[in-house]
Amino acid sequence: MKLVVGIVRPERLEAVKEELARAKVFRLTVSDAQGFAPTDGPGAASAAAAYARAAGGAEPVRKVKLEVAVNEPFVEPTVQAILRGANGGEGASNSSGGDGVVFVLPLDEAVRIRTGERGPEAI
Repeated sequence: MKLVVGIVRPERLEAVKEELARAKVFRLTVSDAQGFAPTDGPGAASAAAAYARAAGGAEPVRKVKLEVAVNEPFVEPTVQAILRGANGGEGASNSSGGDGVVFVLPLDEAVRIRTGERGPEAI
């Protein structure tokens, strides 16, 4: 089991949800998020420089955080669906940056509250 976490632009949420539905992924948690990160491309700024800008009064950027618990066969389809929806069909080289990020984390346990089911059956 894995927890797929996507941080995307709020205006891309509907497109991401549509792509997830196409991938047969229907259960997800969505929450508002804010953060500081360089948007100038890979290697453009170090984490230290980003924090320095943040400390200097930069405003946090509004994002949406998606969390999706999936079994192994759904990991890559879920990641690809988030990437397609978040990027808006633009190639990475055409994007203006700030499209977001996807993390894949191990998920040790899941328990469905209503039924008490545990493990892969709970998700």
